[in-house]
Amino acid sequence: MTTVLTPATPLTAADRCDRCGAQAYLRVVLLSGGELLFCAHHGRKFEPELKKIAAEIQDETERLTAVPVTAEEDER
Repeated sequence: MTTVLTPATPLTAADRCDRCGAQAYLRVVLLSGGELLFCAHHGRKFEPELKKIAAEIQDETERLTAVPVTAEEDER
């Protein structure tokens, strides 16, 4: 997916997937205006179609594999 380099607003736990209600990690800004939010699963599933209608795609799925700063050494 195309990643927006400077997202206007980071996604939070309050942002939910428009398809299933899980936490959203992708924001798709539509060419026609408006936006859609997707979890990583549905973002991947609909990627080909989304690329056709998206002005921008904010992809924060890397947060799913990031190690928290507060993690103990044996948790890394």
